[in-house]
Amino acid sequence: MDGIFTSWGRILRGYAPSLSIEITRECPLRCPGCYAYGDDHLGGTTTLRQVRDFKGQELIDGVHALIDHHKPVHISIVGGEPLVRYRELNELLPQLSKRGLHVQVVTSAVRPIPIEWASIPHLSVVVSIDGLPAEHDVRRAPATYDRILKHIVGQRVVVHCTVTRQLVQRDGYLEEFASFWQSQPHCRKIWFSLYTPQVGEVSEERLTPENRRDVVAVLLALRQRFNKIEMPKGMIEVYAEPPQSPAECIFARVTHSVSADLTTRITPCQFGGNPDCANCGCVASAGLGALGRYKIGGVMPIDHIFDASIKVGQGVRAVRERFSKPAPPIPSGPQAAAAGGAEAV
Repeated sequence: MDGIFTSWGRILRGYAPSLSIEITRECPLRCPGCYAYGDDHLGGTTTLRQVRDFKGQELIDGVHALIDHHKPVHISIVGGEPLVRYRELNELLPQLSKRGLHVQVVTSAVRPIPIEWASIPHLSVVVSIDGLPAEHDVRRAPATYDRILKHIVGQRVVVHCTVTRQLVQRDGYLEEFASFWQSQPHCRKIWFSLYTPQVGEVSEERLTPENRRDVVAVLLALRQRFNKIEMPKGMIEVYAEPPQSPAECIFARVTHSVSADLTTRITPCQFGGNPDCANCGCVASAGLGALGRYKIGGVMPIDHIFDASIKVGQGVRAVRERFSKPAPPIPSGPQAAAAGGAEAV
């Protein structure tokens, strides 16, 4: 509850309470359907693999500069593959925790997750897993099940599965997935997203309307059987009727997303490009969507309060930007401009 009120205060002051950072352009995986490496992810003029990124102290300083400027409450560190920058994160994550920030690192667990991360307050490590081994290992090699199960030892990770059409071809598939991860001692929570396509996308990953209805029904049943599926009923129901545009999506409106150069903004949400909001399956969007649809006293939806607060914040921000100094430049130098492939994992 304290986090909600703190976030609300940030909104009223004209800040986005959530900051999503693509910490690196590098990733040793080549996953089908990965939105981060889509041609239009950054608007079509450049791609994630083409932007420059940072290493070492420049990266650490650059992230702190972003936080000082945007004053978020919650940080999502994505990629690329964040574990490519595990040395920098070993220094950065404790520093962010000491600043009182809640941090989420989204990884494939392609390399061992540093054991010291397990004791960092306010840190969640989310491991992306695309189904059971037969499907996952083909899509996400070299981040195979064998590696993941070794690399999460000593952690309490959140397992996050994005449901694609390939995963719903067999009855009972999601139940089998949930049962496996429910039994794993190093998994503390399970989340399911639905694959979010781009407008006009035709792909093997895209769910049909019938698929979506079936998945929603299955998830509503599974959440009652597996206590590690931490997804309230209202959150799952948002998948059946998602926000129809970024303007209706609370998550898109309260999250500032930047690419690996720590400058390029990703719009209209962290998917970038032209996401098909009518078929959105983003777990973060669904979570905030459920919160927004909750009616205070059974009458006033919370999203009405969000709307009013965001309008107030926009006015406050306009005044502040008119009279404030420009944002400090992101550090740059030889390391920032250095090209090269993904580091060894």
